[in-house]
Amino acid sequence: MTQISAWLARLPGNADITQPLIAVGIALLLYAIAHSAARLLAPRVKDRLPALSELVSTHVRPMLRHAISVPLFATALALWPADSIAHLILGAALAFAVALFALHLLQALSFPRWAITPLALLLFVMVISGSSGGIAPVGSMLDDVALTLGKRRISLLDLLSVAATLVALLAGIRLANRLIRRSIQKAPDLDPTQKLLGQKLAGIAVVIAAFFIGIDILGIDLTAFTVFSGALGLAVGFGLQKTVGNLIAGIILLMDRSIKPGDVIAVGDSFGWVSKIGVRAVSIITRDGKKHLIPNEILMTQEVENWSYSDRNIRVRIPVGISNDSDIALAQQLMLDAAKESPRALKHPEPKVWLTALGQYRLEHEIRVWISDPENGVGGVTSDVLMRVLDKFKAHGIIMPYPRQVIELRQPQQRHDSAMNDPGEPDRSQS
Repeated sequence: MTQISAWLARLPGNADITQPLIAVGIALLLYAIAHSAARLLAPRVKDRLPALSELVSTHVRPMLRHAISVPLFATALALWPADSIAHLILGAALAFAVALFALHLLQALSFPRWAITPLALLLFVMVISGSSGGIAPVGSMLDDVALTLGKRRISLLDLLSVAATLVALLAGIRLANRLIRRSIQKAPDLDPTQKLLGQKLAGIAVVIAAFFIGIDILGIDLTAFTVFSGALGLAVGFGLQKTVGNLIAGIILLMDRSIKPGDVIAVGDSFGWVSKIGVRAVSIITRDGKKHLIPNEILMTQEVENWSYSDRNIRVRIPVGISNDSDIALAQQLMLDAAKESPRALKHPEPKVWLTALGQYRLEHEIRVWISDPENGVGGVTSDVLMRVLDKFKAHGIIMPYPRQVIELRQPQQRHDSAMNDPGEPDRSQS
């Protein structure tokens, strides 16, 4: 640093002008070096660390650029003589790089802009104050603005520290959850249910770890949470009973694998495909495209039909009636052919046609076909088979039954029994 000071002293011209210009030139040169290095390293980082590059997507290159510029600016700042305008310029460049790095990182983690901007400004002020040796006065000024509540004193510096810690912990939680989620998704030995369960448990563990880390960073005494834990217990026992019950029910559903993402289930009036098992509810997409959110606790306490629990193949029953005067063997063969020609009907097990009842004016049959895609519903395959049956019946003269009633009219006979007449009256039939 002494040699740099001596070199700067030998420069011609006004030092108050030349030295800041040199500092600006050095800052631009270092930033250009960082830009070129990031441009070369970004493709390699994406190839070597695909999981990390997918997390930050389009922010890989700017994050690398600012991450490389930070140590370069810090080195130049350390070597430049302090207490000068040029030193302040290099400190501002360093603070700008740190703030932009944090800004891109939080944007990649989908943080809202209202939380990102204040944190970036806070980092900028802290870094530039620290580089100029003035962070202590700034900290003292923030600490002087305080509010006393009983025996506890809360200053503006405390609030900013808590806010910065919370944002940093939330960023760490999101980053850790995304890395864990992608790592579990790529595990070849786990089925979808085990992967989802692992993600849920890992997410809970990350939140608990972040909570205790935040407590340690902020220096909060755990004994202060004794009253809070009692209040939390009462809240869980009363207000949050359903929420905690749904959370535990969701974990149990994932552990026993009774319901998995992709299953086709029927709960009450809801029938559809399970798209997601969340912390609070299970998301079901119906054939109408509507999404039903069913609380996990309902799936634990009510009867649930899982059409694809052990096997995705299900049997569809299609009733068909023919006239009593029809050729039964021909009609059954036509129904069987129609079922086999349906594209969704499986060849194995093969379709069957059964005579199920003898009605007053029709012979009841049932076509039974197997399908392997229950998530597409049963209405489509039923309609397709019936349309094919109708076409074949018309082509071969099979009559569809219709209700018939036979009314028999009888002529009343004239009775000559004298007992039909009233006593004492003459027989009018002979008069």
